[in-house]
Amino acid sequence: MASLKILLYKSNKNSDGQYPIALRIIKNRIPKYINITWIDEKHWNAKDRVVKKSHINHLQINNKADSKLALARNLITNYESENKEYDLDRLVQRVKGNRVGIGFFRIADEHLSYLKKTKKLGTIRSVKYHVQRFRDFTKDENITFEEINTRLLKRFIAYLEEHGYKSTTISSNLSFIRNMYNNAIDEDLVKADLYPFGKKSSIKIKNTSTAKIGLNTDELKRFENVELEVGSKIWHTQKVFLFSFYLAGMRIGDVLTMKWSEIQNGRLYYSMNKNTKYDSLQLPKKALEILEHYKPLKKRANDVVFPYLKDVNLKNIEVLDKKVDNAKSTFNYYLKRIAKKAEIQKTISCHIARHSFGNISGAKIPVQSLQKLYRHSDIQTTINYQSNFDHSKTDEALNNVLDF
Repeated sequence: MASLKILLYKSNKNSDGQYPIALRIIKNRIPKYINITWIDEKHWNAKDRVVKKSHINHLQINNKADSKLALARNLITNYESENKEYDLDRLVQRVKGNRVGIGFFRIADEHLSYLKKTKKLGTIRSVKYHVQRFRDFTKDENITFEEINTRLLKRFIAYLEEHGYKSTTISSNLSFIRNMYNNAIDEDLVKADLYPFGKKSSIKIKNTSTAKIGLNTDELKRFENVELEVGSKIWHTQKVFLFSFYLAGMRIGDVLTMKWSEIQNGRLYYSMNKNTKYDSLQLPKKALEILEHYKPLKKRANDVVFPYLKDVNLKNIEVLDKKVDNAKSTFNYYLKRIAKKAEIQKTISCHIARHSFGNISGAKIPVQSLQKLYRHSDIQTTINYQSNFDHSKTDEALNNVLDF
């Protein structure tokens, strides 16, 4: 049990001849001091360990000292009642009012709030899933970073495997926990030596990759030529998917939030939701032809081009995120029906427009141009992305070997 005491710390003295009133905490014979304020010695009642009434701010100072003492006592009582070992330095930080001891889900919620403010819709959805899975597993809203150790993470991996999650999802969940842990270390909420993802840790996050199968030129032509009832949901799905493809696989969330005011002189000026990067693209002829179908629906310059988010407050991120998610589900349903009509055997979803552009572009586009089109911050990301589709060199090498 640590000992606590409010005192006038005479081992320290400032240039004005004053001493600090301090809360002293002793644990394992090691003392730590938390300064409250500085006063002249004449104002200190050593017997009762309070500031005398002769000091103009005696009530405020005494109340502050009592609050610090009560907080320290409660923290120690909670630790010891739950048989939790606690570090004296971190206890001092918590009593000082620093953010030490804040739990994992508090940091995760703060991260979600940041994503909402920056309107990163796609990231918000994935983070929500990560948080909910970990919450379902731990069943502890107040779990601390100190409690997230190798043993717990192994149990979490087993939990995800038992519930049928694939290796990509497991790696993604672990990466999120690692990111939150790094944030906590940066804010001095947890000691770095407790980090469970270090080089010597048995927890290894695998860089998994999934097959990215986009449509080829022939399949896209068949997709374009499917005749559908104008104005129907399946017709709108076809147009949105093709518009996404024509704009280098523009993310569906960005397509749906696109406004008429962002189209000027045949160019699209927009800020990408995922990373808030601002740029412009010249609208290809096929994209302009699609826009002609939607011009009759335009009433105001700030109207969205495509009708799925009509009358939705784009500033309400919670509602917008849900509407975009619902729209994606609708698209994916109708995309399968279009694929069947076009006799396409591949599974088509919203994101396949992006993969299709990568598949068809292959080595036709310089990697720097492709990086700009995809809005990748790191060119290595673009190189890795392009390598998923450009097999021309390996195909040529294989044929050269077998040409005998």
